[in-house]
Amino acid sequence: MADRTLQDAAEREKSKKIGALSQLWPFLKPYRMMMLMALIALVVTACISLILPLAVRRVVDGFQSSSAVLLDGYFSAALAIALLLAIGTGLRYYLVTKLGERVVADIRKAVFDRMIRMSPAFFEKIMTGEVLSRITTDTTLLLSVISSSISVALRNTMILFGGLILMLFTSGKLTGLVLLLVPIVIVPIVVLGRRLRKLSRENQEWIASSSGTASEALLSAQTIQAFTAEAAQSERFSDVTEKSYASAHTRIQTRAVMTVIVITLIFFGVVGVLWIGARDVRTGGMSIGELVQFVIYAIMVAGAAGALSEIWGELQRAAGATERLIDLLGATDPVNDPDAPVQLASPVKGEITFDNVQFSYPSRPNTSALDGVSFKVKAGETIALVGPSGAGKSTIIQLLQRFYDPQSGRISIDGSPIDTLARAEFRSHIALVPQDPVIFAASAADNIRFGRPDATDDQVIEAAKAAAAHDFLAKLPEGYDSYVGERGIMLSGGQKQRVAIARAILRDAPILLLDEATSALDSESEKLVQEAVEDMAKTRTTLIVAHRLATVKKADRIFVFEDGKIVATGTHDALVAEGGLYARLARLQFTQGE
Repeated sequence: MADRTLQDAAEREKSKKIGALSQLWPFLKPYRMMMLMALIALVVTACISLILPLAVRRVVDGFQSSSAVLLDGYFSAALAIALLLAIGTGLRYYLVTKLGERVVADIRKAVFDRMIRMSPAFFEKIMTGEVLSRITTDTTLLLSVISSSISVALRNTMILFGGLILMLFTSGKLTGLVLLLVPIVIVPIVVLGRRLRKLSRENQEWIASSSGTASEALLSAQTIQAFTAEAAQSERFSDVTEKSYASAHTRIQTRAVMTVIVITLIFFGVVGVLWIGARDVRTGGMSIGELVQFVIYAIMVAGAAGALSEIWGELQRAAGATERLIDLLGATDPVNDPDAPVQLASPVKGEITFDNVQFSYPSRPNTSALDGVSFKVKAGETIALVGPSGAGKSTIIQLLQRFYDPQSGRISIDGSPIDTLARAEFRSHIALVPQDPVIFAASAADNIRFGRPDATDDQVIEAAKAAAAHDFLAKLPEGYDSYVGERGIMLSGGQKQRVAIARAILRDAPILLLDEATSALDSESEKLVQEAVEDMAKTRTTLIVAHRLATVKKADRIFVFEDGKIVATGTHDALVAEGGLYARLARLQFTQGE
């Protein structure tokens, strides 16, 4: 994973330029008024900063004046300017920080909104942890840049050029000497800046890799502990984190060296120029006030140049973060809604057709998960899909929900090909109970109501009763309002399965998909749930994926899968009498037990 991440980083390095920040404009555009106000505050404060040395010159030269009133006026003006500077700086800070928080919040929402709609095919090529890293780490970096670095960079740019102009008016001779230092300062910024850009990108990729590794391990904590693999996982995470640190350390060293070189060159040059200025004061070529004014401007210009060299690295890192986020926003999904989706006829009957479907998963393009599968399920019919693991049963469930598109063939609902329908529209008519049910970190009632958000409490309870979940839910500390923990950790496997079944019952969709829905249940609960499923199936089109054949004996038809093909079709009794794969599976299960 780490090697692939770094390879991707190398491939995208050429496009990583400061100009990538321009891609943030669509998010900044709605807040143009806030940006304008912040810019005005920034310009005002920068101008006031540039005026201050003029006031100081007046004060210094005013000491030679015999007029106390005039001197008092200079001091008063200096205080007034300082007060305006403080107010303007506070206003600028408020506006740019607010702008940064608002824009980053919008970016996070946009990226999440895009990612939550991506098909499983997309996530075969990128780790969830890396996506989370981009949403958190990269946006945090952007927040720092938008709410601080860009503002500081603009302010220092204005001070740099404004200070140089005012230095020129103060003393053209000394300013000319200062300008001779500029090429000497720019060279290390350009040379080391390129190195810093590469290191910044590499560091961000290692951070994403570290986040992905941690996410994968924490989501599998129980399995890791069960196999006593904590030390190995800790070592794996430590290795990636140390590489991330090493990359960051190299970047920090490079940036520190660049800062030292630039500031040293600037201040050595300034001191030399001031030495010449001091000699001019002694010979009467300029007043003390003018020299003090020039010194202040020189310090301001030097400080601005130093700050810009430091901010340059931050802007480069932000450019990389922007590219990574824009990559997600612009990512192409292999599965997309049609431009002009067709509407399913109402009411939806639930007729399902697979017509010569050929499919291979993107991660295994040379292995056929389904090989020319064709069948038709009439509305209200209950079909069982059985066969050995990897035969293609669950793939039927995946394709029917259009999580993937087949390489060839067509899948239809009520005669309408699903690739001509809006995914959200036709999925709203499907209820799913997966083999590994997803339980959210919420209350039991909220987890059941996830199937139909507008359901009443009474409807939730009725669904739980139908799924044989009411008894154990009612006994929880706070009943249906009890918090069930992240991924339902406070519930047993069978309890989570029954909550998922209650969710599907509450959804009340015309198509019901059961993917090993009773595999985690005890015999008593399985019997109760089986009765509930049979009641539901009477008025719905039902597809049942099962290894336990006892759960599918009453199906209208059974499709037997092997190596991605349907090798037999019929009722339980007919298939047993026919012999073949199904008869062997039945003989093993009913005579030897599962």
